[in-house]
Amino acid sequence: MWTRILCAAVMTGCAIAQTTPASETPAGSASTPAGTAATTASAAKPGMLIIPAGTMVPLALKQAISTKTAKEGDPVYCETTFPFVLNDKIVIPAGTYVQGKISRIQRAGRVKGRAELLMHFTSMIYPSGYTVMLPGSVENMPGAERTSMKDAEGTVRQDGEKGKDVGTIASTATTGAVIGGLSAGGKGAGIGAGIGGVAGLAVAMLSRGNDVRLQPGTSIEMVIQREVSVDASRITSRREVIVRSE
Repeated sequence: MWTRILCAAVMTGCAIAQTTPASETPAGSASTPAGTAATTASAAKPGMLIIPAGTMVPLALKQAISTKTAKEGDPVYCETTFPFVLNDKIVIPAGTYVQGKISRIQRAGRVKGRAELLMHFTSMIYPSGYTVMLPGSVENMPGAERTSMKDAEGTVRQDGEKGKDVGTIASTATTGAVIGGLSAGGKGAGIGAGIGGVAGLAVAMLSRGNDVRLQPGTSIEMVIQREVSVDASRITSRREVIVRSE
């Protein structure tokens, strides 16, 4: 009798084990999300190089830009001036074209407000013709005179004009004093200086401040804002490969 009971218990345990789904994961065990696996596989594609976010690329401006004539949406053309190398491989060769656009323009005001220029870079065109889309912004503009960087977005701002305004007022006051002195002596010189000073103040208030002016060849430091994937086989042009093999 005891033998029959023992056999029945063993058979019942086997039946329960067979009905348990094989896909169930035991409690406490680790699992890998499908999205993470896909991302890892994508990043590990053979022949692809990754340009890290924050990479600095030196550029030279190919056209003149002025806040007086430029408009939002106007194209910006630049060229890399030095190769970017990663793990002993040239990822961005010198002479790569970089294209962008003007995102915002602000002219200098007559009473206050400085001229400002904001641009962003949108693509790189390799010498081979291979084009890569990118998000890039201006990190610094060492080649632009009398300008400074306003914020983290890369806004270029014209320096202040206070010294120029003071010079205009002083110059017109001096001219007025000379004219007044010639016509009515010392008293006339004082009156003339006052009138000239008022005139100089009016001229300064009615005149706009200087515009941001960038000449061709202006040095620009571009920062790549997020990582960019590049196909290593398309960086070098076919002509360069032939020259190297000869």
